[in-house]
Amino acid sequence: MKKNSPSIDERLEMHRRMILTRLLEERLGELHKAGKTRGPIHRCDGQEAVGVGATAMLSAEDFVTSTHRGHAHYIGKGLDVGRIAAEILGRETGYCGGRAGHMLIGDITQGLIGGNAIVGASIPAAAGMALSIQVRGASNVALCFFGDGAAQTGICHEAMNMAGLWKLPMVFLLEHNQYGLTVHQSVQSPVADLSIRGAGYAMPSEIVDGNDAVEVYRAVSAAVDRARRGEGPSLIEAKTYRWEGFSTSDMGGYQSEADLAAWKARDPIRISYDSLVEAVGKERLDAVEKAAVAEVDRAVEQALAAPLPSFAVFEQSSPYAGAV
Repeated sequence: MKKNSPSIDERLEMHRRMILTRLLEERLGELHKAGKTRGPIHRCDGQEAVGVGATAMLSAEDFVTSTHRGHAHYIGKGLDVGRIAAEILGRETGYCGGRAGHMLIGDITQGLIGGNAIVGASIPAAAGMALSIQVRGASNVALCFFGDGAAQTGICHEAMNMAGLWKLPMVFLLEHNQYGLTVHQSVQSPVADLSIRGAGYAMPSEIVDGNDAVEVYRAVSAAVDRARRGEGPSLIEAKTYRWEGFSTSDMGGYQSEADLAAWKARDPIRISYDSLVEAVGKERLDAVEKAAVAEVDRAVEQALAAPLPSFAVFEQSSPYAGAV
């Protein structure tokens, strides 16, 4: 598959969106400790390059299904940081009126299908969207994010089989962060490279450095182009690492200290910075980061000032209105 490389402007935008994701999650971690978030937070520290790099070439008409740790997916797909923050803080100005929480955010106008807490459930949802594209004869694609834990589910294999059989216009993006909940991938699978499974479903597969947004972009853009041409699905395995516990309800501690240190040394934001500094200069990159800090500060401040959800819509439409 021919690989496309992002322009300098696209790389700068990916860099900005990775910083936004990191900063937002840091603030959300603080707010969770203060009891201000709706439920636990699944952070993607160290994984930002996958979500941002895989969505940078998509349009609003292309569909994406997310996972538990989807903040980089949301920001990569172009969602507003303020409305994301408002949703996670349970405010009416959030994408789902403050009623969904962070892993269920959706915005159909941007092609982002609302998520759910069922491991692997994003995969058949994306296959269904891809089937609808094929039936309509449209040119958009569906991309699903899923982890190495979800890769072990039966529904993952069923969706891949159907996609391969019917040549659905979709991309399977395996965000391989080494852990499914608290269990290392070596305990879940007899093979380390899960992308070899693509051969069983007649789809090309590839392993990429999941900490390098440019490498993710190149691989996914080639797969997206292939899907648009009607040549069927692809499987991309982005190797990365989860720095934190499964969520803010999980303190972690089961990761190898040596592995964690090695992966943190390959921080995707640092890799992006080092690859751009010669081309655009330190001053411009520092300005991007400063603007991102201001944007997140403003987003959180406005979200905290927004009203809590009203039950008026439920009360007016529910058959149980007035029963309690």
